[in-house]
Amino acid sequence: MRRSRGAESGENNFTMMGHSHAVSGALLFAGTAPYLPPLVLHTHLAPQEILIGTVLCAGAALLPDLDHHDGTIANFLGPVSKTLCRFVSWISGGHRHATHSLFFVALMTVGSWAGITYLGRPFTLVMTFFLLAMAVRALNLCPPGHGFHAWGTIVALAGLGTAAIDKFIPSAPGWLPYAIGLGCLAHLIGDSLTKRGAPWLWPLKTRYEIVLIKSSGNKLETEILTPLMGAATIVLLWLTVLAPHPLN
Repeated sequence: MRRSRGAESGENNFTMMGHSHAVSGALLFAGTAPYLPPLVLHTHLAPQEILIGTVLCAGAALLPDLDHHDGTIANFLGPVSKTLCRFVSWISGGHRHATHSLFFVALMTVGSWAGITYLGRPFTLVMTFFLLAMAVRALNLCPPGHGFHAWGTIVALAGLGTAAIDKFIPSAPGWLPYAIGLGCLAHLIGDSLTKRGAPWLWPLKTRYEIVLIKSSGNKLETEILTPLMGAATIVLLWLTVLAPHPLN
């Protein structure tokens, strides 16, 4: 793995696209849900929890990019998310600094655990809405652009999705912090496949990278890696949840 110091200008050209991050998060959750939660959380996830967790992990895979006021998710909630991203960018030191580290993965995991433990269902539903909104934006399930027609659609779809999930999700789902942390981890892995890498050990400035994606949106990413990850996610969900006789 190559290590580099700092970042250069033009960094936006060397980042994985939001769509790719979301699909990688979904894949990582779908692939680990039948195995890691029993080991880490001492619980087996029900089929509906695996499906919900896969979608929410896709949204969580965009969380590290809250430090990017011009990124995929900067306008997913209109002026609210734009302001939030500017604040996160300021407090974290800019794009691909604190939020692209193991520290941020741990912060999101522990923070969400504390939220569902002490705040209960209100926190769970707010976080569900937030993650769904990011997933809708990243997966291009809304009109293009940054105007009200785009983020208004996101709010509507995320609201409907949250209302539907409300019927199935417990007030304190122990797997939700796992899904959030896993999504953040998927983002770090994805950015480490691009130039400029990610500072996994922040506040150390060393960035780690194995450059497979030389420029954002190139054919390797959009025509090979992302479709393969999407297909693998569907296959995994079919084998573990959707098939008439899913694998245990």
